[in-house]
Amino acid sequence: MANHKSALKRHRQSLKRRARNRISKTRIKNTVKAVRVAVEEKNLATAQEALKDATSILDKAARKKVIHARQAQRRIARLQAAVNKLAE
Repeated sequence: MANHKSALKRHRQSLKRRARNRISKTRIKNTVKAVRVAVEEKNLATAQEALKDATSILDKAARKKVIHARQAQRRIARLQAAVNKLAE
């Protein structure tokens, strides 16, 4: 463990950020799974509602730098494509 005051502070900050990022990533996984389950069940209304939530959560995670912005956009695009395919 670090001995310098600044290094101790950085360690505390990294632990806080790690916890925050883990929470955010778990939310992402759960909402994306909700969209995929709704698509598999061919439930259009539920899929569209879940997609709306997932888009919001992915955008927020990208804004907070939890995930890369392009990764968020890619995931949203793929989920949107799956829901659109279901709507046809």
